[in-house]
Amino acid sequence: MTKSPFPGFDGLMTLSRREGVDIRPTLLRVLTDLYVHASSHSEDEQRQFVELATRLIDQVDDATRAAVKARLAIYPSAPAPIMQKLGLTAAQEGRRIPLAREIPATPAPAPAPLRAPTDAERRMASNMAMQPKDAAEIHDLFFRAGPSERAQILQNLEQTPLKAAPRIPTVRARRAIQILEMAAIAGDVENFTLELGDSLILPSRVATEIVDDSGGEALAVAARALDMPSPNFQRILLFFKPEIGTSVNSVYRLSRLYDRLSDRSALVMLAAWRGSTLAVTRAKYQPSLHDSERQRARASVHQPRPGVQPGSAPAVRTGTDGSSDR
Repeated sequence: MTKSPFPGFDGLMTLSRREGVDIRPTLLRVLTDLYVHASSHSEDEQRQFVELATRLIDQVDDATRAAVKARLAIYPSAPAPIMQKLGLTAAQEGRRIPLAREIPATPAPAPAPLRAPTDAERRMASNMAMQPKDAAEIHDLFFRAGPSERAQILQNLEQTPLKAAPRIPTVRARRAIQILEMAAIAGDVENFTLELGDSLILPSRVATEIVDDSGGEALAVAARALDMPSPNFQRILLFFKPEIGTSVNSVYRLSRLYDRLSDRSALVMLAAWRGSTLAVTRAKYQPSLHDSERQRARASVHQPRPGVQPGSAPAVRTGTDGSSDR
């Protein structure tokens, strides 16, 4: 299959094939949102949407399938194969598309009593933690995406089973917010980056990448992970990011994104930022260590043993009369 024409979707498809994390519902929601975002599509885009969505529809839960069905039911350019698969009728002149079947009223079920999780449930929950390669995939996907794709990724992270990072302690977060705001007003990029990395427990490489990000979405995620009040975040945008602060549209866009950004989405992304460092470290050192072990083993096998040990003198032959024979 050729590369997907939808930005950022190839990385999510790779992540969906990893064992232990089932984000196929998220993939289908992202794919549908990206498709209906445009008013028209090329034949190649429509073909790939039909191919990917058809495969995912059979693999997701009923709630996800119903949400996708509702989105496509009101989209005028929905492909006929997908509409048929979802039980929708193609639009005809003078005929309305049925949005959904009427759901009979049923009494609300009684709340289930609280119980302790079983061993199998504990093992399943532990498997939802991100592996370093998965974290690096999400990290790269986010920073390669555009503004609209980033907003969509953050929105769908809230519904994934990925394990989020623990919340930053309140006292530490409040102190960090004060230091970050003062550094932003003073234009002190170095101290701002150091404080951001320390408070979020991020390496300097990732903290610098967040600060240097021109879009501002990464900074919004970092601020939400600290539970920063919206006015403080807006002041940081105005003083610390002149390219954003001088644009009314950019400030308004990021402010809306920040107000809609959930704590869980920010903490899941924070976990991905932390985990991506392990993937980079392993990729950097593991091949060199592996090669050095092979070189040492190869040298120990093929290295010839010297005939004369270092430091020993050559043997001197003497005759019967005591004279040396050289």
